[in-house]
Amino acid sequence: MINLTINGQNIQVEEGATILEAALKADIHIPTLCYLPEVQAIGACRVCLVEIEGNRNLQAACVFPASEGLVVHTNSERVRLARKFSVEMLLSNHPMECLTCARNLNCELQKIAEEMGIREVRFTGEKSEGYIDDFSPSIRRDQSKCILCRRCVTVCQEIQSVSAIFAQGRGFETKVEPAFDASLNDMACTFCGQCSLVCPVGAITEKEDIDEVWAALADPTKIVIAQDAPAVRAALGEEFGYPPGTLVTGKMLAAVRRLGFDRVFDTNFTADLTIIEEGNELLKRVKEGGVLPLITSCSPGWIKFIEHFYPTLLTHLSTCKSPHQMLGALVKTYYAEKAGINPKDMVVVSVMPCTAKKFECNRPEMNDSGYKDVDYVLTTRELAKMIRQAGIDFRNLEDDIYDDPLGEYTGAATIFGATGGVMEAALRTAYEVATGKTLENVDFTAVRGLEGIKEASVPIEGIGEVKVAVAHGLGNARKLMEKIKDGSADYHFIEIMACPGGCVSGGGQPIPVNNEIRRLRAEALYQEDRSLKYRKSHENPSIKRIYEEFLGTPLGEQSHHLLHTKYTARSRF
Repeated sequence: MINLTINGQNIQVEEGATILEAALKADIHIPTLCYLPEVQAIGACRVCLVEIEGNRNLQAACVFPASEGLVVHTNSERVRLARKFSVEMLLSNHPMECLTCARNLNCELQKIAEEMGIREVRFTGEKSEGYIDDFSPSIRRDQSKCILCRRCVTVCQEIQSVSAIFAQGRGFETKVEPAFDASLNDMACTFCGQCSLVCPVGAITEKEDIDEVWAALADPTKIVIAQDAPAVRAALGEEFGYPPGTLVTGKMLAAVRRLGFDRVFDTNFTADLTIIEEGNELLKRVKEGGVLPLITSCSPGWIKFIEHFYPTLLTHLSTCKSPHQMLGALVKTYYAEKAGINPKDMVVVSVMPCTAKKFECNRPEMNDSGYKDVDYVLTTRELAKMIRQAGIDFRNLEDDIYDDPLGEYTGAATIFGATGGVMEAALRTAYEVATGKTLENVDFTAVRGLEGIKEASVPIEGIGEVKVAVAHGLGNARKLMEKIKDGSADYHFIEIMACPGGCVSGGGQPIPVNNEIRRLRAEALYQEDRSLKYRKSHENPSIKRIYEEFLGTPLGEQSHHLLHTKYTARSRF
């Protein structure tokens, strides 16, 4: 342990800690912009400057190591003036569009400028070249707002191992963008949106579909149907002042109805359906000698990653669509028939934690209903904006419920939102389908948690040891893909989620996100799982009914047509 003094306060920290980490431990606030907990500390923004006795220059607290006997001042006049100068320099090259910016009131630069009492920018002159890249269906980049913090670069390269964006040029000409001034749409970008989660300003955001959804809601000839993913209900409340990990399912449903949606179904219903199809697919491959390991296909960011970087391994993917695409197909076939609605008059809107699902719903394969299965995808953040635009008092809403018949779900479906959840849900069903016996302990805790890659072995009578692995974050996915490629992977089943922590920290979730917030959101889903009557997907009465009335058998002709798809080998460039 090391002893140092910050602002007259004696602090003890572990060797290797930085001044910033020491200050955080003592609840001493040091402003930061480029610093990203658990990911990046590069000292580029110069906002976290501190004064160290005996040191001639001010130092960046996020990278300067704490040492024995160090005496640090974080609030001297010299520090305040230097920090203010750094922020003013950033503002001098920043468009003053706060009132019309997507990050207004949730912008770190705006917050720090207010914190430092900046009322004018003393420096004027030429600004860096700015332009908007909005060619992708998922991500919008406004280069004029970039403050060169490089958070997006670090996440894209080091966490996701995609490297679709990086810093280039020097000095005043420095830009953060794809190679050759290209659009993200033309790169091997997975549209995971993790860059938008860490951007401190409005330089990277989701591509909004709010106006299109408002137009559909205003059209009297349309039946507009909403569905939401499990991770949404565990995070939406944060946009309205609830602590992370607060489930707001009932209030969310009430708000969606007040927005004017005609029906509200639950993506959890088709998460249960996914488990039935995917579980049977796994058992079939194991028994018949099919391609193993089978890899889940619920995460569209992960799907685009393997299409770009490992196209020779596409046969390992489950052919199942993601749950929201399954629901879109069923709404415009099964439900349309039951309700007597012409599917051409239906508009299906998915509320998702994910920006990649905006790309997914526009894939040409996703029209097995005879129409575009899902018309629009809204992120959790976009839904919150619509609720505020409508003047809805979210916190005082009475709880509402989902519509039948596509609203009933089990605990297995709920945990889809956390890393390891799909695997756990699949094992609950695969065990009982394979053995015909009741699984008494349904909690597979070995596949839970935020460890990058988790492994487990599950004995299933008649099959033997089923070896499974779970990865979250595309950098960890790459490690597993390399093992499959070189033949060293001996797994039967692999779950991969593109986003660290799974869907609970998808690219469209409320900002900020860190490991503690990921943990709290995931725990909310596990809590709901424990509270539900049915905790195994095959126990869902509505799932049994839809097979009897419409789909026939798992992996049958009808289910294969509506619930399964194919994938596309893509170039890396």
